Amino acid sequence: MVVVYALSTCPYCKMTKKFMDDNAVPYEHTDVDLLEGDERETVVATVKELSGGTSFPVIVLEDGEVIVGFNKVRLIEKLGVGGSGA
Repeated sequence: MVVVYALSTCPYCKMTKKFMDDNAVPYEHTDVDLLEGDERETVVATVKELSGGTSFPVIVLEDGEVIVGFNKVRLIEKLGVGGSGA
């Protein structure tokens, strides 16, 4: 399962989720800015560990590869989808 760490207000995060939806890619997503307390701290620490920072979106592919930011070309290549959408 692909996992997307996002911010609810981030346009690139919205583009990533739209891309996944438009291409029928199953994924789970977490809007990090909507979390609170310990849960938020834990997820932010996870994002930092995965990406080396706090840029969003952070996309974790099934093979464990991490893509930081909305990179449509890389997503098409790695997910083997047609690339419709954003």
